[in-house]
Amino acid sequence: MRRIVSAVSGLTAHASTTAAPTATFLRGPRRWYASPSGGIKEALAAAIPAQQERLKKIKQAHGDKSLGEVTVNMAMGGMRGITGMVWETSLLDAEEGIRFRGHTIPDLQKRLPAAVEGGEPLPEGLLWLLLTGDVPTKAQVEGLSAELRSRAHVPQHVFDVLASLPKHTHPMTQFSVAIMALQTESKFAKAYAEGVHKTKYWEPVFEDTLDCIAKLPTVAAAIYRNTFKDGKLIAPDDTLDWAANFARQMGYDDEGTKELMRLYMTIHSDHEGGNVSAHATHLVGSALSDPYTSLAAGMNGLAGPLHGLANQEVLKWLNEVERDIGTDVSTERMTQFVWDTLKSGRVVPGYGHAVLRKTDPRYACQREFALKHLPDYPKFKLVSKLYEVVPGVLTETGKVRNPWPNVDAHSGVLLQYYGITEENFYTVMFGVSRAIGVLSQLTLSRAMGFAIERPKSVTSGWLEEKFGKP
Repeated sequence: MRRIVSAVSGLTAHASTTAAPTATFLRGPRRWYASPSGGIKEALAAAIPAQQERLKKIKQAHGDKSLGEVTVNMAMGGMRGITGMVWETSLLDAEEGIRFRGHTIPDLQKRLPAAVEGGEPLPEGLLWLLLTGDVPTKAQVEGLSAELRSRAHVPQHVFDVLASLPKHTHPMTQFSVAIMALQTESKFAKAYAEGVHKTKYWEPVFEDTLDCIAKLPTVAAAIYRNTFKDGKLIAPDDTLDWAANFARQMGYDDEGTKELMRLYMTIHSDHEGGNVSAHATHLVGSALSDPYTSLAAGMNGLAGPLHGLANQEVLKWLNEVERDIGTDVSTERMTQFVWDTLKSGRVVPGYGHAVLRKTDPRYACQREFALKHLPDYPKFKLVSKLYEVVPGVLTETGKVRNPWPNVDAHSGVLLQYYGITEENFYTVMFGVSRAIGVLSQLTLSRAMGFAIERPKSVTSGWLEEKFGKP
């Protein structure tokens, strides 16, 4: 315990001396908030009135119109496919995949500023886009990076809480606990207790959003170092961007891992509002719970094996394939192995998606990354061979609507190549990224005055009375 706390003390002392960028001060509800001149808060404040007016007009003109009927299968099948939420930051199209504020992943790889020429986009640029709706300039992204660094200090009590947990505590449990421990820093909770006007809710929520996103890499890296390494924490580098600092604090200072982290943090950030982590964050936040409490709820949902743990299941299966038949095998041998897997009553993890009807663009961009940086890696060759075989086999079964790979089919292999082999930590990394999307939307939801979520439920008896007993 003493060694961990000592290491943390050195880290937090370093973080607390980080110089803040030049700032102007905006008067918030009974509080002063600092924001870099011409920064993201000003851009968001400028964008909000037009969006408020837009939604007001939509509600006035179309408020009574139907979005479609809900079937019994939808009600009993996890509300699958029911349109019942406005989520501005992203939209999932069955054919095109995810669009962030109308932009595809290939588009953003070209348009968002990168740390290195021709490299992966900086997640800070996506954060700016999700909040404001505008593609930022290089200078704006650099300013946002500096602002996040200025907010990155993590209070000592958060590390103390983590140090008090049993050594075998799952990393996602630690992550959720740490986020709740950060809740003591919530500016929204304080502003609400002081009587902030509802039209100003978005301002302290925005502050919490940037604060939380800024601190998560340090928190997650501490979990990684304490659980899998020697417990010695690594201080951030004030010259690095948000994702690169995350890699550094985990203990990976090479350029390849930093580039992978930039890509990973960008493509896992948001996936419209209906997935469990996004919906849980939105639901809890709709009760005016602060961003920390809301995000913790979303992370508890992400921890489920049907959601954020899927990439671990993929990697376990790939290891099984590698053990049983190797990596350099014929198409015929791989095809037979896949059929054997299906006939044993198991699924092929990493293939299929609830919405998509083609290869997940997030898979495609990871494949491009692998072709560029690790084309001869045996596990990548295995993934490529599966890409050739699995869709055809699944199509032949006649039971699969989408036989194509999703994001989880590839991400674990890239992490393994760069030495991040601890599978139980992968979902924490997913959570750090997902915070960008769900907290951006939470800020917008408060700015738009969205109501508390309260769908109607019915009993099975009600269904029998309405439609008759089968």
